[in-house]
Amino acid sequence: MAERSTAAVDVADNSGDEPLTAKAEQATADGVAQTRERETAAEEDVAENDEPTSHGASSPPELHSGHKLARRYRLEECVTRLDGFSSWRAVDEKLRRAVGVHLLPADHPRARSVLAAARSSALLGDPRFVQVLDAVEENDLVYVVHEWLPDATELTTLLAAGPLEAHDAYQLVSQVSQAMAAAHREGLAHLRLTPGAVLRTSTGQYRIRGLAVNAALRGISSETPQRADTEAIGALLYASLTQRWPYEDDAYGLSGLPKDIGLIAPDQVRAGVHRGLSELAMRALVNDGATASRQDPPCTTPEELVKAIGEMPRIRPPEPVFTAPPEYQRTTYQQGTYGRPAAHPGATQPVPAPLPPLQSRTGKALKWTVSALLIAALGLGSWQLADALMDRENSSDPGTSHTNGGGGDKGQPKPAKPVQIKSGQELVLKGDPQAPEDVPNTFDNDPSTLWRTKTFKEGPPLAPYKPGVGIVYDLGSEKDVSEASVALRYQGDRTTVALYATDSLTPTTDIASMKKIGTATTSGKTATIKSKKPVKSQYVLLWMTEVPNSGQDGYYRAGYKQAITDVQLKG
Repeated sequence: MAERSTAAVDVADNSGDEPLTAKAEQATADGVAQTRERETAAEEDVAENDEPTSHGASSPPELHSGHKLARRYRLEECVTRLDGFSSWRAVDEKLRRAVGVHLLPADHPRARSVLAAARSSALLGDPRFVQVLDAVEENDLVYVVHEWLPDATELTTLLAAGPLEAHDAYQLVSQVSQAMAAAHREGLAHLRLTPGAVLRTSTGQYRIRGLAVNAALRGISSETPQRADTEAIGALLYASLTQRWPYEDDAYGLSGLPKDIGLIAPDQVRAGVHRGLSELAMRALVNDGATASRQDPPCTTPEELVKAIGEMPRIRPPEPVFTAPPEYQRTTYQQGTYGRPAAHPGATQPVPAPLPPLQSRTGKALKWTVSALLIAALGLGSWQLADALMDRENSSDPGTSHTNGGGGDKGQPKPAKPVQIKSGQELVLKGDPQAPEDVPNTFDNDPSTLWRTKTFKEGPPLAPYKPGVGIVYDLGSEKDVSEASVALRYQGDRTTVALYATDSLTPTTDIASMKKIGTATTSGKTATIKSKKPVKSQYVLLWMTEVPNSGQDGYYRAGYKQAITDVQLKG
């Protein structure tokens, strides 16, 4: 049960008014489900000794397992109960899926701010965040329903096993920084970005839970929200590289730094830390005068952190370790002992001398067979050569000499050459975009990254929900395009994709008016589009009109969907 709570519900603690990077939580998500009664008693003691956070604070609703909200959400297990609100694992009986629920009384002093934060977070709709599914005030209760990710693992759990590899830490800071930059562009901050708020799915993607909501539940605010979230990302990267929390106090199951030393670079804490990532963590963790070892300017916003990551050389995943196959063991029959009595101990067995090569009966038969085949091959070759010479002589006009003149390859198609993609942009003709920020993943030559469509209820045709989904690629200048190879993530019946020449990244003409280069339909993981003649264009549209049905993949539910991992153009 602890794993399930780790995957979906951010557990509350009693550090509501303390800054994000201050003291360690007294209860983390790893052990809450197992030690709930003991923690609840401890929290009651804290409530008696400490001043209340707000006058008139309400006690948590007295609910029990089996209680239903809106005749739909059935409460299963209380994961935590603290400071007037509680968190539950529940079941959405209408959609038959697990969800997480935060509950608090409608007269709770933070009820209105929690509702506002949940609704703002739901409007963002970014799949890199755990999605808010519902935010309701009903029957003197306020509750927030969000996704439950059974296949995800907390960063706290990952770091308990040891520091992350350089590539994993690079993916963590890249994905979290990009997600938080997108959130801040919409005016949303997290302010509770701890290792317990970051999850890694089974597909290797990182997701952030509790955007705006976790801080609202605890009454946390900041005059510099972008700086607070950036420093929190730096702390996550620091912990991922060193398995140490970058402050003196222990937190989240990690040991703090030694006393009276201050904030030192990760590569000074542990040997073998990637130098670029170490400096990046220090640039984000500007606290009490700490700076990067090269005196680079600090990163004070997630956007600046994204830019700094983009200036770094890309860190590739480690090469797979080759395991040598076991040494070939010959059987007793191959060793020549089959049918012979076992040797008596101490007795020397005579070893029969092998026959000369090809002197046995089988060898003689093999020699005659090879000789006959060679004779037949020579005869056939001579006949074909004579026939070709006669045809050439009959087709030649008298008195005319035929000269190759270097044109012997005339008429043979030239091999297609790779065409480099400079940039790309999603084309949206109807409804919402799919994943515009992931378009570069389709031409980065990295099969582990991808661009994915939404999940549709019906298919394979996307119509009438959408006429199609696709990406317009900029080749930099006009180039011949005759072939496209599209690597897909999901297989099944069926994927249909077409290639068009268009006029810009934002085409002004409809698809029916564009020049079609080719189309392909496949049930596998590769779609190859070929044209009889090359088409010259600077912009090409990859347009998908049919997608297969596939099961649940990480936080993407079962349904009709497709993802593109790599696109290669030739001309």
